[in-house]
Amino acid sequence: MAILWVLMALLMLSFVVIPLLRRRRGVIERVSPDHPDAADPANYGFVREEDLDIRMPGPDQDLLDVLDLVQRTQDYRAAAQLLAGTEAAGELRWQRVQAFAGAAALELQQRPGEVSETPGGQWLRVWRAEQPKDAGGAAVHAEFLVQQAWRTSTRGTDDFRIIMEEAKDACGQAALLAPGDPIPYIIELSVARGLAYPREEFEQLWLKILDRAPAHMGAHLAALHYWCEKWHGSRELAYSFAEAAAARAPQGSLLAAMPLFAVFEHLPEVNLVSGFYQSEVVTKAMHGALYAVHAARPDDPMLAHVRHLLVFFLVRAERWAEAMNELVHVDGHVGALPWTLSADPAAEFAVYRALAVAGFEANGGSPASLPN
Repeated sequence: MAILWVLMALLMLSFVVIPLLRRRRGVIERVSPDHPDAADPANYGFVREEDLDIRMPGPDQDLLDVLDLVQRTQDYRAAAQLLAGTEAAGELRWQRVQAFAGAAALELQQRPGEVSETPGGQWLRVWRAEQPKDAGGAAVHAEFLVQQAWRTSTRGTDDFRIIMEEAKDACGQAALLAPGDPIPYIIELSVARGLAYPREEFEQLWLKILDRAPAHMGAHLAALHYWCEKWHGSRELAYSFAEAAAARAPQGSLLAAMPLFAVFEHLPEVNLVSGFYQSEVVTKAMHGALYAVHAARPDDPMLAHVRHLLVFFLVRAERWAEAMNELVHVDGHVGALPWTLSADPAAEFAVYRALAVAGFEANGGSPASLPN
């Protein structure tokens, strides 16, 4: 009889623990195609999962064309030309610097340079050697080092610190080549997080960015990480930083969406609160992001970032029609939070998209009723 009671207790415990484990941050189980709640995203003209582009949050054909050319020919000059023609203080330049650095880092990871083989990313080394005064190349090199530190080393180890210190020096060199350019300082924000800058030193760095690009969304997102609980701040400090940014956001700025990113960074690992995604804090942050999206320029390079995060929250909040409205604008590209945190960003996005479609149709929606 005692054994029977133990088995019953374990069974009851499983009913409590298993649902909690399934509600871990960002995890939603895949809906089988033959499940009664399943709906076909293809009816809405959405891109097939295997064709989703995981490299960028939204389209940038000029960047894709140049990346293809550089990687195919190992000639950096097209990249240098593209960056030279991109507004220095703009969001687009920052995204392109990240993309070039990421491409070089990935190449090096795939081809580290065995005997008789040219190491991946050689075009970046040639770029720095042939044009040492080029600000674009210097910025890409600094970001490359930062990405290398996070990709190949463990935080707190000597290797990590050595690479980060090298990246810090590279940021300083890039800043000297372009005194008004905020990007070297934005890159250094990641260095500051990795090397645990004291708050006073971090705030001095942040002031340099505000002097050059006070409404730069990418910079604010990079700075937010430092203030998060999992790094060098707290939930309160992160929320305060995000809310202050939203409060001073100029008309049409996506900074009004910052509180939603702060909420995302502090989602509980296990959600024990019923209706958490309909709570006042989350709802207020979502409304701020929705307002920012509607007020932003259609060509704002950061718009897709906000829309992707809204898809995540709107699906979780079971606001199906609004989620579908955002999906229409971002479908096809999934290189953004929260999908990039998954080992398979395309699959993660596809799960949320399928749930949005299923919820939309379950509440009377159809392809004909979805705004274009």
